[in-house]
Amino acid sequence: MEPHPHADLSGRRALVTGAARGLGAAIARRLAQAGASVCLTDVRREDGEKTCAALTGEGHVARFVELDVRDADAVTARVQDLERDGWPLDILVNNAAVDVTRPIEHLTADEVTRVVTTNLLGPMYLCLAVYRRMIGRGGGHIVNILSTASHRTWTEAAPYAASKTGLRAFTHTLFQEAQRDCPGIGVTGVIAGGMETPFILERFPDADTSKLQRPGIVADAVLCALSVPTTSAMPEVVVVPRNEPSWP
Repeated sequence: MEPHPHADLSGRRALVTGAARGLGAAIARRLAQAGASVCLTDVRREDGEKTCAALTGEGHVARFVELDVRDADAVTARVQDLERDGWPLDILVNNAAVDVTRPIEHLTADEVTRVVTTNLLGPMYLCLAVYRRMIGRGGGHIVNILSTASHRTWTEAAPYAASKTGLRAFTHTLFQEAQRDCPGIGVTGVIAGGMETPFILERFPDADTSKLQRPGIVADAVLCALSVPTTSAMPEVVVVPRNEPSWP
């Protein structure tokens, strides 16, 4: 068992998007192990329910809610449903993301729309629904999962890099507004390098996994951000494999 950053999230309620597998599942597990009640959301119902069942089988409090973050009305409705069900969110982790590996000249409008809506607009929709409620309660923490692509891009990654760059800018602005609006609210962007998850391996089955990091390492960074007291702030953290080619 690897040591985890110290964090006591007992009594706190979290929502993690894209939590059915990969990094999202690792984050949900770390939060649950720290004592949080976790709502896992994803478009993959079967995988999401299995991940949720595994957590509840270990004695954690978890639930699964099917959610497509591209649907602004569905996002608002789900957050309202959680509030009515006595599950106001203390923690939001925007993790859901997709990519299309294709040269710009061969991209379709539908592909660009899917990537940008999932990776940028989806997190923004969730922040719109959750942030004002956190202000009303006087606290909370929002974590947006970014990428080295928000700092330095590469070929055949245009929509992904554009969406993550936009999300980084949005995260920085949200951090500044939280500093002004409610010191009890934390906002953190986590810039993650390559991970050994289906997100990469399904598109690049021959990828050298020795150059990728385990998703649990990034999940630990999320937990670390959540452990920072309200008297301090962690606006951004970078977690990459030591031989990450896209950083710095």
